[in-house]
Amino acid sequence: MSTNRKRIGIVGARGHTGAELIRLIAAHPVLELAFVSSRELDGQRVDAHVSEYHGELRYSAPAHEDLPKLGADVVILALPNGKAEVCVAAFDAAGADPLIIDLSADYRFDQRWYYGLPELTRDKWRGERRISNPGCYATAMQLSIAPLKDLLAAPPVCFGVSGYSGAGTTPSDKNDPDKLRDNLMPYALTGHMHEKEASFRLGVPVEFMPHVAPHFRGLTVTTNLYLTRSLKREEVLARFRHAYENEKLVSVTDEAPWVSRIAHRHHAEIGGFALSADGKRVVIVATLDNLLKGAATQAMQNINRAIGVDEYTAIPVGRG
Repeated sequence: MSTNRKRIGIVGARGHTGAELIRLIAAHPVLELAFVSSRELDGQRVDAHVSEYHGELRYSAPAHEDLPKLGADVVILALPNGKAEVCVAAFDAAGADPLIIDLSADYRFDQRWYYGLPELTRDKWRGERRISNPGCYATAMQLSIAPLKDLLAAPPVCFGVSGYSGAGTTPSDKNDPDKLRDNLMPYALTGHMHEKEASFRLGVPVEFMPHVAPHFRGLTVTTNLYLTRSLKREEVLARFRHAYENEKLVSVTDEAPWVSRIAHRHHAEIGGFALSADGKRVVIVATLDNLLKGAATQAMQNINRAIGVDEYTAIPVGRG
């Protein structure tokens, strides 16, 4: 196990995920923050916003062409979709080759980048230093479908509900607590980016209908799967337990998990496993915290593996 200290920088650290990343890094024995960029928080102390961090570091707002000069061994891009390319180009132009983890969708369809959903792609990592972190919904959908992918008779249909932290910090209807109160807000009912992502990565078409609810964090996906042959519930459970038996951040439960129980937890829960009378249709429920296993925790899994430490370093894996 490597014990050399690694300097890590976060580009776009103002958002909810940025704060979670700082908390994880603050507890990490090998990583130390080199910089955290945020135009809105430029000049403010990091510890004034994230109490778990102890140090003198302040938020900064470097131009993208200056990022390679900041000396980070690892760079996390926590930017909106469409904003990562200029940062990556800056490192390429400077001849710098830090480990780069992109949290946006920009490189999830680029085969030159490693797609870091460890529970499903761990064996495909070939030492790439460019890692695309999966989307939160796409993570839940793929974990729900993969163990039965060989038996699908039709495209999986996924109904998703997330807390409004998934809509980011830029004000909109989807993160306005007043408009969400006593409400369930549908959006992007066809062609959602995570629908495309899950379909691309699984190699099967996936249909996805997302909604935003009044709670802050955590998402739930209910997936309807039609099968080519009848299965017993015990067979379905066995497939999922076998697929994830050694995974510390995926919990297979008998009952359908509740989204209220996943907030601030670092693992995904998959359960329910309700079968139709003929055994050819199964309904599966998955929950995860969109800011953790759906973003920051998954990024930390990928970073740990790439820098040569235990995958779960600094990640609280207890399910309590």
